[in-house]
Amino acid sequence: MTQLPDAGPAPVAHPPVTLPSARTCPFDPPPEYAELRETCPVAPLALTVGPGDGAGWLVTGLADVRAVLSDRRFSHRNELIALPIPPPFPMTDYDPPPAAPGAFIKMDQPDHSRYRRLLTRRFTMRGVAALTPMITRLTEEYLDALAGADGPVDLVSTFAEPLTVRVMCEMLGVPEPLREPLAGHLAVLSRTHYTVEELIEACTVIAEALQDLVAAKRADPGTDLLGELAADDGLTDEEVVNIAWALLGGGFDTTANMLALGTFALLAHPDQLALLRARPELADNAVEQLLRYLTISHLGASRAALEDVELNGTRIKAGDTVVLALSAANRDPGHFDAPDRLDITAEAQGHVAFGHGEHQCIGQNLARATLRTALPMLFDRFPALHLATRAEEVPLRSDMLHYGVHELLVDTGA
Repeated sequence: MTQLPDAGPAPVAHPPVTLPSARTCPFDPPPEYAELRETCPVAPLALTVGPGDGAGWLVTGLADVRAVLSDRRFSHRNELIALPIPPPFPMTDYDPPPAAPGAFIKMDQPDHSRYRRLLTRRFTMRGVAALTPMITRLTEEYLDALAGADGPVDLVSTFAEPLTVRVMCEMLGVPEPLREPLAGHLAVLSRTHYTVEELIEACTVIAEALQDLVAAKRADPGTDLLGELAADDGLTDEEVVNIAWALLGGGFDTTANMLALGTFALLAHPDQLALLRARPELADNAVEQLLRYLTISHLGASRAALEDVELNGTRIKAGDTVVLALSAANRDPGHFDAPDRLDITAEAQGHVAFGHGEHQCIGQNLARATLRTALPMLFDRFPALHLATRAEEVPLRSDMLHYGVHELLVDTGA
C-alpha cells in the first residue's frame, strides 16, 4: 500500500475554494495555485454537481498528487466522481453511469488493466519508434504546405491539429473519409460548454461511425490497431468501439494543443528557442520541460476516495472527490528548481503532465514522439518563424477541457 506523505500538523481550516481559472500569463497556471500549495496544499473545494454528498478537495503539491494517483484507495470510476466545474449544460441531477464496456479510462482494476494490456504493445517506446518514419513523413507534408502559404497562417488548423489527427488515425486504422467528422464531433465534446442537441449529435455520429468501422475491421482486419482488436474474438463490437473512442478522444485534442502551445511558448521565449536550434540534442529534454511548464490538463485529474484516507494532515472521507491540480504540482518549487521559468536544459523528471500510476496516459510515448519530431522540424524548416499577431492577442483555450490556443497566426518568413 502506498504511504501518503504527511507534512505534520493539520493545516489551519480554510474556506472552500473554487477551481482557479483566471491566468495572468498564457503559460502560467492561475496564481491562486501557488498560494494554496504554500498555505493549504489540501484545500476544501466547492463542488458543483455530482453523485453522493461527499466533500471536495483540491490538492496542489507534487508529492501529494503523485501519492493519490498511485493509491488504489482513490478511484477513477466515472459514477463516483463529482464535478468541480459546472456541467456542459444546465442540469439539476448529475448521475453519471458506470463506464461502458471497453471505456477503460474510467475504470479501476482489474478491468482497467485487462483492457489496457490489449493496447500496451503498440504504445511502448519500441512500438512508437516504429511509427517515427510515418510521423516524419506527415510532418514534412504539412511543412511543405506551410511553405507554399501566402501570408500569415494559423498553425493550429494547418499543422498541429491535422498532423495529430493523421498520426492517430493511421496508427489506429481510421480511413480518410471518417477522420474529419470524428475530429469535428470529438472537438465538440472537448468544450466545457455545449448544448444537449450538440451532445446528442456528436455522440450519435461518433458511435455510428465507429460501429461501421469496427464491422469493416471484423471483415478485413488488416495490420493496424483497430484491426488487431477487431480480430480478437474475446472482444465484443461494443468494447472495440469504446476502446477506439477513448483512444481517439484522448489523442486528438491533447497532442495538438501541446504542439501549438509549445510553439507559442518557444516563440515567446526566444532565448530558449535559440538554444534549441543551436543544440538539437536538447530536443527530448525540451519536450519534457514544455510538458511540465505548460501542463495542458489545466482542470486537473479527479478521483473519489473509496475509504477514509489521511493526506498531508487532512482526513479525506470515503465518497469525497479529490481534484489533483496537475499544473500546480508541475510548478512545485519543492521538487523543481525555478519551476516558473522555461529552461529547456533543466531537469523535468517526475512531472505529472501525463498523470502518474496505473492510469498514466497510455499514449504518452506517441505524444512525445510527435512533439520531438514536429517541433524541431518546424523550426528547422522556418528559422524566421514568428508570431503574426501580438502575443496578448492569441486566443487561449481556457474554455476547453484541455488548455492551449484556439488559433496561432504565424508568418513563416519563407
